Amino acid sequence: MIPERRVVVLGIGNILWADEGFGVRAVEALHEAYVFPPEVALIDGGTQGLALLPLIEAAALLVVFDAIDYGLVPGSLRLIDDDDVPRYLTAKKMSLHQTSFQDVLGLATLSGRLPARMHLIGVQPLDLDDYGASLTPPVRAQLGAAVDHAVAFLAAAGFGATPRAAGEPVEPLGPASVGRRSYEAMS
Repeated sequence: MIPERRVVVLGIGNILWADEGFGVRAVEALHEAYVFPPEVALIDGGTQGLALLPLIEAAALLVVFDAIDYGLVPGSLRLIDDDDVPRYLTAKKMSLHQTSFQDVLGLATLSGRLPARMHLIGVQPLDLDDYGASLTPPVRAQLGAAVDHAVAFLAAAGFGATPRAAGEPVEPLGPASVGRRSYEAMS
């Protein structure tokens, strides 16, 4: 149990680049389906980079949804815990402004404020280069399994969820205009 500090469930990625948006879409799906106790924060981390550092440093338990490239079959889920979650500072960037999530975890490590427990729910992407596209079918097919796994993992850690009632209005985690349904309706 982690009573003194909060739990952060974070979806990261860029919804504009097909499967790169898996993390954001997974945390949205989790939020739409379940209500969690107040100590559990569901966050659309998108591409916020360093802005996520205070959230991560304040967490005792960090659960992350993300697209990860481990050379697996597209749509494969990979679950990674604690010390096996990649965290390092990188020198090679595509731009001077780019900060990877691994860099943010590296900075939290250096500050001595890395969450005590981390759990990464990753999916192998099929396509990261299709600008404006939604999730590909094999990645979209894993949203339910990723959500189910997160619910079970959090329940085992002492943070059970309550399913939302059918038709219950849900405040979006981010701008409604880029939520999955709205975004896909524009395509």
